[in-house]
Amino acid sequence: MWRSAKWSMRISFIHRTLPDCCGRAILGREGRIFHRSGGVTLLEALRLDGPPRRVAIVTGGSRGLGREMARSLMLAGADVCIASRTPAQLEATAAFLAEQSGREPLTVATDITSSAECDRLIEATVEHFGRLDIMVNNAGIGDSPGRGKAVWEIEDEDWLGGIAVNLNGTFYCTRAALRHMRPQESGAILNIASGMGMRATPQSPTYAAAKAGVINFTQTVASAVARDGIRVNCITPGLVEQRPTETEEEAEAIRKRGSYITARRLGQAWELGPLALFLCSDASSYVTGANYPIDGGGLAGGIAPTGHAPDEVEARTDG
Repeated sequence: MWRSAKWSMRISFIHRTLPDCCGRAILGREGRIFHRSGGVTLLEALRLDGPPRRVAIVTGGSRGLGREMARSLMLAGADVCIASRTPAQLEATAAFLAEQSGREPLTVATDITSSAECDRLIEATVEHFGRLDIMVNNAGIGDSPGRGKAVWEIEDEDWLGGIAVNLNGTFYCTRAALRHMRPQESGAILNIASGMGMRATPQSPTYAAAKAGVINFTQTVASAVARDGIRVNCITPGLVEQRPTETEEEAEAIRKRGSYITARRLGQAWELGPLALFLCSDASSYVTGANYPIDGGGLAGGIAPTGHAPDEVEARTDG
């Protein structure tokens, strides 16, 4: 099998093609796959400018984590559609992204709790850019309905509202995206969960249940579409500081809350961008069904793993 030191691996396959996440065959003649040392650099694998140029949708893309992930994708060369329920925030973020990348993103006002609006979002993106390669399901509400209530105090509308925005939206957008990705036999889907979905969280049972559902949904869909050349992964953030504090009291509350995390600080929104880019690019072409915590070691630390300090130090952060 080995013919030269410059080849690190050569594996034979019979009557099979193996596309990367953009659908380009990575097999050589006779179904053999080659990995040549130094053949592709990491920076090359992280590029999204093609050909063809990748097209991405980021829900909840008008601020915070969504804005930073959209920025990372655009700086890597992707065309991006950002979606949010707030048109004014969308326009402000679009101007920011255009200044950063030199290209205009598409903006589509979308309520992800509506399956019809999620379908419209995907169709509008495909109509505008001609294809869809990357779906980032980021939209959600950290301050979920029912937060702070015991299970026996939660009303039906609290439960249904929290599940609608934090789980149903991920399903609706994934379903609509797959209807375009499966025929082209390529695609990457990235879901955003929470450390609260990986442990008991009595102070927010609705949000915790929804995010646990996102993690399992990621694995389930990944196993269903892997042979279609589509990868599905998940990022699980801990507490992330997403907005500037307005008072010294808020700043002190955030510092105190960060002290409960293993890294002794809260995360910054920009820190999710590089990981999102990795999981949406060819650099992760053999990664699917995975969940990546990015939480300053919170889950590993064992004490207040998601950074949830006592109620008196609640701050303007989203988990």
